[in-house]
Amino acid sequence: MSTKLSDTAREKGIKYFLISYADLFGVQRAKLVPAAAIDGMAKNGAGFAGFATWLDMTPADPDLFAVPDPDTLIQLPWRREVGWLAADPWMNGKPVAHAPRNVLKRKIAEAAGAGLTMKTGVECEFFLLTEDGREVCDTADRQTKPCYDQQALMRRYDVISELCDAMLELGWQPYQNDHEDANGQFEMNWQFDEALVTADRHAFFKYMARSIAEKHGLRATFMPKPFISLTGSGCHVHVSLWKGERNLFEDEGGELGVSELGYHFLGGVINSADALAAILNPSVNSYKRINAPRTVSGATWAPNSVTYTGNNRTHLIRIPEAGRFELRLADGAANPYLLQAAVLSAGLDGLSNKRDPGKRLDINMYTEGHTVTSAKRLPMNLLDALRALEHSSVLRDHLGEFVPAYLKLKHEEWNDYARHLTQWERDNTLDC
Repeated sequence: MSTKLSDTAREKGIKYFLISYADLFGVQRAKLVPAAAIDGMAKNGAGFAGFATWLDMTPADPDLFAVPDPDTLIQLPWRREVGWLAADPWMNGKPVAHAPRNVLKRKIAEAAGAGLTMKTGVECEFFLLTEDGREVCDTADRQTKPCYDQQALMRRYDVISELCDAMLELGWQPYQNDHEDANGQFEMNWQFDEALVTADRHAFFKYMARSIAEKHGLRATFMPKPFISLTGSGCHVHVSLWKGERNLFEDEGGELGVSELGYHFLGGVINSADALAAILNPSVNSYKRINAPRTVSGATWAPNSVTYTGNNRTHLIRIPEAGRFELRLADGAANPYLLQAAVLSAGLDGLSNKRDPGKRLDINMYTEGHTVTSAKRLPMNLLDALRALEHSSVLRDHLGEFVPAYLKLKHEEWNDYARHLTQWERDNTLDC
């Protein structure tokens, strides 16, 4: 965007700008800047104390400056006097190496050096809860198999349609919205795009969904498993790799319409899947989703083994049609930028090392998975996933300074969780 943001503000009636960045835990941090001051902020960035957010910093570090990307400007559809800008954290005159958006941009530049562009689409699942977050907001949403329930979908028409209208206005090309497999759970889909565009939109969508839900007296949550008996919220990502206008994954003569290069990329994801879980399933709660028993609907719709297949939703990766694959590992807690950066890193490793994904399995993994002894299992908890990331030379090499920074803060989170005494422990151990 060559036009000054102050000029854009006058043209569009924007009074304030949210200069926003995502920290390592995916929490969006922002400053609200009056339009009169935005040009200075566009040049120098808005100042933050980095240690006050989930970044690997100390109180002694100098100011962090979040430099907004003018091309990301979104005028809030529900509060038009405010413009949102994704920003890149800088410190001491250079980008903060472990900041998520910077990590993704670095990997995108690496791929671009080889003439490659990863394009992705994400499927954002979320729950609409009561304002206190304790219950599903719709007391009539009680079916055992509520997926695609027309009545429950239309009872939340006010929220879903406002979100979809906003995406239409923003040019995201949304194409379908549905009630998902859990009571109170929904999914909204928009058109795929280049990885950074998808990540920025993913970050904004989470903010927008929460904001519009609050406007209607509800609470939107992307928590992976808010209710133990209900299906958790995933964030499936559809992946393809392009060179100019050509989809390099597509090959009419390839197995399931996927090229040899596509299978090498997929092989890289398979090779690093257990370590990827630390980033794509980043919370303690995440492992209640990917290692869950059957829910009341009959299936978790989440993987627990590292396998791939054709159009079969019981595996980690499925190939629904020629030219792309769907990775079903990530959940609603995944950081939008780290999700893309981690998948791209694993895939590029697959290309450079010609990784073989192994034999495709077309069985129902929920009923026959126990017969597969050669496939790796996904980590059982966050600690196991962090240890897998620690031992992954692939992701350490590709993601650089991010990995030790992330591991440091995530180990602190795990230790904090381990110090928490649950009622289950008391119920089952008082009389030991």
